[in-house]
Amino acid sequence: MGSPIREIPKNNANSIALKVQADMSQVQLKLNRPALALMKLPLIFLSMVLSGIGLALIFSATAPMGEAGRSFVIRQMTWCSLGLVLMAVFLLFDYRILERWALWIYIIVVAALIAVWAVGKVTAGSRRWIEIGMMRFQPSEFAKLAVVIILAKCFQNGAGKAGYRWIEVAQGLMLAAVPMVLVLIQPDLGTAGVIFIIAVSVILFAVADKRILVWAGGVVLGLIPILLLVGDRLLLDYQRKRILTFLNPDSDPLGAGYHILQSQIAIGSGGILGKGFLKGTQNQLMFLPVKHTDFIFSILAEEWGFVGSFAVLLLFTIMFFMGLGVAGKARDSFGAILAFGCTAVLFWHVVINVAMVMGLLPVVGVPLIFLSYGGSSLLASFLAIAILVNVSMRRFSY
Repeated sequence: MGSPIREIPKNNANSIALKVQADMSQVQLKLNRPALALMKLPLIFLSMVLSGIGLALIFSATAPMGEAGRSFVIRQMTWCSLGLVLMAVFLLFDYRILERWALWIYIIVVAALIAVWAVGKVTAGSRRWIEIGMMRFQPSEFAKLAVVIILAKCFQNGAGKAGYRWIEVAQGLMLAAVPMVLVLIQPDLGTAGVIFIIAVSVILFAVADKRILVWAGGVVLGLIPILLLVGDRLLLDYQRKRILTFLNPDSDPLGAGYHILQSQIAIGSGGILGKGFLKGTQNQLMFLPVKHTDFIFSILAEEWGFVGSFAVLLLFTIMFFMGLGVAGKARDSFGAILAFGCTAVLFWHVVINVAMVMGLLPVVGVPLIFLSYGGSSLLASFLAIAILVNVSMRRFSY
């Protein structure tokens, strides 16, 4: 006869079962983390689709340049690849790491904005870029995300609670004012304005106090006459001309008003279905200036018409609502403010750029996210999407 089978003591059997269950739960958590990322796959997919549309538009915009124009497309494809890699790497870490590094991120970005004055590249009369080898980047694009991160850290403990002191709100505005002023003196009025609008949006979302809303509205209304009185002296000549031509583009149709008039012609000539890819006359005949950057939406409207423009704006709208959904379902106040701030960064770029090329706002040089040519803007946009996906993934982690 064989040896008798030994029975495992009941206590040992329970401990072994608990240990196996714990190990399985750890394995299940590790296996589920990639699956959680798939829950926001549409957000990643939208960014990739919009980037692809941007590459097509940049190819069309630079086609008349011949061989030199192809280099713009190649560089943009390189930035797209780098942006996707950065997104994938960032998703491996918990977004709470941004809370611990918020102050250092803010300091590094401010230092980079200061460094622009020492080693920055001057282009078209403005010093905005830092060159590193064959690459150059624009610190002001990353300043928008840095402001969102530092404000999320500052307001996370009292988000959504009434009773904020004025001094706390003032401190938040001061944190945003430092990079805003550094960008303003480059000079880059458009980006400085975007930083201000993003900061105000984040603070109002975090505070959610009617008194603050009334106070902020009163301050804005009170600043309007002051800006009207001193603005003429503070603005540079080209900035003053942009505002004047915004009010009356026909006053200088071959000078300061040329950009907006040509943009409106391109948008209007597109009609319902557009003229077709590479068939836009304003684009191919080089009437539309800086078309691969600031006025990329004008090419979209001319070649793809109202239907194509509406489809792209619909994609942006879906992205914004998904971002707000992430903010509403975040597991903590820091994540909620962070997600809302990233959504605000994306939202205001689209609103301002589209309004700008249609003549509803002055031409301020704000790029259209994912579509306009520019590595810094593209990387910052991908990072904003990465943060949104990260916050969404970790809402199930405790």
